Amino acid sequence: MRIHGALDPTFWELARTLATQVARRRAGGAAICVYHRGRKVVDIWAGVRDAEGRPWQEDTLALSFSTTKGVLATLVHVLADRGLLDYDAPVAAYWPEFAQAGKERITVRELLTHRAGLAPIRTLIDRAERMLDWEHMTRVLAAAPAGAHAQAPAYHALTFGWLVGELVQRVGGRPLGELLASELVRPLGLDGLYIGAPASVDHRVAMLTRPRRVPGLAHVIESRPLTVIWSAVLQVLRVPFDPLLSLDALLPPERPDVFWSPDAHRTPIPAANGLFTARSLARMYAMLAEGGSLDGARILSTDTVRHATAVQTTERDRVLVFPMHWRLGYHSAFTTRGRLASGFGHFGYGGSGAWACPERRLAVAMVTNEVFGGPLGDFRIAEIGSGALRAARRAAAGQPEPEPLVPAIRVVQAAQ
Repeated sequence: MRIHGALDPTFWELARTLATQVARRRAGGAAICVYHRGRKVVDIWAGVRDAEGRPWQEDTLALSFSTTKGVLATLVHVLADRGLLDYDAPVAAYWPEFAQAGKERITVRELLTHRAGLAPIRTLIDRAERMLDWEHMTRVLAAAPAGAHAQAPAYHALTFGWLVGELVQRVGGRPLGELLASELVRPLGLDGLYIGAPASVDHRVAMLTRPRRVPGLAHVIESRPLTVIWSAVLQVLRVPFDPLLSLDALLPPERPDVFWSPDAHRTPIPAANGLFTARSLARMYAMLAEGGSLDGARILSTDTVRHATAVQTTERDRVLVFPMHWRLGYHSAFTTRGRLASGFGHFGYGGSGAWACPERRLAVAMVTNEVFGGPLGDFRIAEIGSGALRAARRAAAGQPEPEPLVPAIRVVQAAQ
């Protein structure tokens, strides 16, 4: 497996991991970028970006599903840092229509920690294509009552994007894409960070592979009648999991083929269709790992970073089952060795993810077009995170002065 790019020799393990992962799947490609102590130490890629076998390039963009939420949350914190938004103010103070149906007291903090009671999308719209209509989605969410799960963490897998995205537009006074460009992309010098991408970058976009479906199993998972029965049984048994809520939150009324359409990235779906390079994600999270600034660009105050990334909830998430240790828009970073308590970020369905750890001054990002895993990614980003942690420890222990990056264009023997 040929790995392209460059990396600090201390982090060479990540090249081998990427080679193994891409060779194992044989259907797509991926890119990894890592910053340590404010310096880029890994910038590598491998595999192919479409069914024709065209190779992944250094500027290839990948649709990254829920990894988008971490980018959107960071934009919220920029507005809060400037005094334009108060985490504890009602959402309706900025978006008056949101006060409908008894939601006038729901706060920005509750929105960012998935406690607004608006997780379900399956009962909100009649077909998946509605997700491409921003006005429709914000209108129905503003009119919807909060569910019985309000105040408890329940992952707003898709609705988070329009809820927080509309809040950002109301406060910032401009479209989401413009705000993202002016507040994060240009100040940090990012090339490849879009939520609603222009046609001019189409040639850079990796095509998503189709996830494999087990015959018969998909029907069981997506069948609402069967899920209602399952939910009732678990309630009787007092199991703290509501599969009906999970189904309604994670899946629109039909299989979301909109994400596999040629223009899936055109219209913003801010919880799910960000188009990123690993470089752009890693650099944004490096800014957070460095306390709000990077290479002389101050984006956030240290106090805002500290507040935004402090754990807000430790309860089990009612949609995802596990405690996510929600911060304000981020969850804990997970590795193959468990949760990284001091790390935060967001992973996405399909395998992408990005996180930061200020304690270790480490930021890790991965994007891929090989769709696999569950709602919050799979083992690949966890493996990459574990490898980055090991390398960072080696660097801290034995290499106080960083080494120059070395080219990674060589054949790496990958496990078959």
